[in-house]
Parts: sequence; C-alpha cells; structure tokens
Amino acid sequence: MSEDTFYVPDSALAIVAHPDDIEFSCAGTLARWVRAGARVSYVLCTSGDVGIARSEISRSEVIEIREAEQRTAADIIGASEVVFLREPDGMLQPNLQLRKKLVREIRRFRPEVVLCGDPTLLWASENYINHPDHRAAAWAAVDAIFPASGQPHLFQELAEEGLTAFKPRKVFVMGRREGSVLISIDATIEDKIRALHAHESQFSRGDPEEGVRKRCAQLANGSDMSYAEAFSVVTLESDEDWGTYRGDVHGRK
Repeated sequence: MSEDTFYVPDSALAIVAHPDDIEFSCAGTLARWVRAGARVSYVLCTSGDVGIARSEISRSEVIEIREAEQRTAADIIGASEVVFLREPDGMLQPNLQLRKKLVREIRRFRPEVVLCGDPTLLWASENYINHPDHRAAAWAAVDAIFPASGQPHLFQELAEEGLTAFKPRKVFVMGRREGSVLISIDATIEDKIRALHAHESQFSRGDPEEGVRKRCAQLANGSDMSYAEAFSVVTLESDEDWGTYRGDVHGRK
C-alpha cells in the first residue's frame, strides 16, 4: 500500500491471545492510525499467565506483571483502552463463551476495522509452530466478527446492556507469511520497538529488536518502504454501504 493511498479507519480493535502479540504483529500500523486520529482498543483473550517460567513467581503475580507491561506498551502506541478477558493461558478454546465475550467487545467499541490472526496458520516458519492460543483467539475472533456481531438475533441478551448488533467494515488479518497489503511503518518503527521493550519479562533469552527490525525490513523489500507490516484484508462493507451503515450505527449509539 503506497503512502498516497494510506487507509485510516475511524476506529480499530485488535484481538489477540497474549500480551506482546500486538507488538510483534501490528503495533506499527496501529501507531500510525492513532497519529492520524483513529481510536484504537486492544482485547487480549488471556493475560499471559503462564508466560513467565519461574516457579518462585505465582500465577497471580505473573498476571499482574504481564498486564502492567501490556498497558505500558499500549500507552506508547496511544491505544485508548486494553481489555483482558482472562481466559486460561495455554488452554484457550474458540468456544461459544469466548465468542460471546468478543461479540460484546465488538458491539461495545463498534470498530471500523478489527485486526486478528489467521486461524489456519499452523506451520508458521521452518522453526516455529503457531501457538495454539494464537489459533484459538483467531478462530474465535473471526466467528465473532462474522456473522455473530452483526446479527441482532444472536446473543440478543447483549442488547439489554445497550450493545446492539454491529458489523465491522474490514478485517485486517495478521501473522501470515505474505500479506496482500503492506503498510509502511517507517515513521513508527521506533514506537513499535519501544512498545515491544515494555514486555521485559519475556526477553530473558535476549532482546528481540534485531529480529523484529529484520522481519519488517524483509516485508518492505522491493517497495518504497524501509519497514512494513503485512496484512490480508477482507472488506465486509463497501465504501457506499459503510457510509450509510456507519451513519446509522453512530446515530444509535
């Protein structure tokens, strides 16, 4: 995606499994959108509560550490809020319970764009199998985005909370080896790295900065960008339909 066609949504909701997933995958793009005036919110299905492998630290202490790190990272990017669903880390399931929780957040925040992982991605690279929580969070997110969040007769009880049906305009799918849309993060790569460094509990084996910079540079190779993040984009509402729909749903808020 070239700079003269840079798309900025009114609002964006990122749905992931763990603290630091956003920073590795899409924080540079979110930072650009925030700079351009977008509202950005994070939903984390777990609090990464098995993500510090030290027996002397309790699970509740891990939750406290990792949630604090994620809030710091979100502040660096400029996200307006971070929601933790506190599902069990390492055992996440894409069930109806999780789907409903995600539908609630989508209907509450009413994002133009939802960012999530690719639930079909298993063999992520020659030396990494995609985490089962990543796949579970992605499946649940996709099922919540469509059709559940936009169907008034699904999870009707949410309407009693004032959370009426809402269908996002676009889905930005992250984590795939190659995406159809490249977004330059030349202006926000340092924000991405600073946000990543906020997760200091995760980097006892070394600083991931070099690898992240290399990956973003590889994605940008052959373009007029130095660093990029890649997405596959699904458009659920056309420009014309979204203009009408957005006016309607904003009028009902």
